[in-house]
Amino acid sequence: MEGLRARVKRKHHSKPDVIIGKNGLTPGVIEEIKRRLDKEEIVKVKMLRTSLEAEDMDRRRMAETIARATGARLMGVRGRTLILYKEKPRIPLKTPKRQRATPRRR
Repeated sequence: MEGLRARVKRKHHSKPDVIIGKNGLTPGVIEEIKRRLDKEEIVKVKMLRTSLEAEDMDRRRMAETIARATGARLMGVRGRTLILYKEKPRIPLKTPKRQRATPRRR
């Protein structure tokens, strides 16, 4: 299985999953990032310059705010692009009860 660092590196070279526009950090944007994290574990988010102006934050502070709001781990910030990671909850598998190889005799 591929390691986390390799998956994050590969994600840096892909297109952004979520783009934050001129309205800034709206509840809809946060929910979309959470939904993507639940589905994919690693999400690439691009912040437009106008979103930083709307929120009156620098890129690093906005990235930390997004990570806190989504409960994800901030893996890196390059320019106005950030990578978030949140491990999927593992569902334990239920094993069926063992059946006897031969039926009991009475």
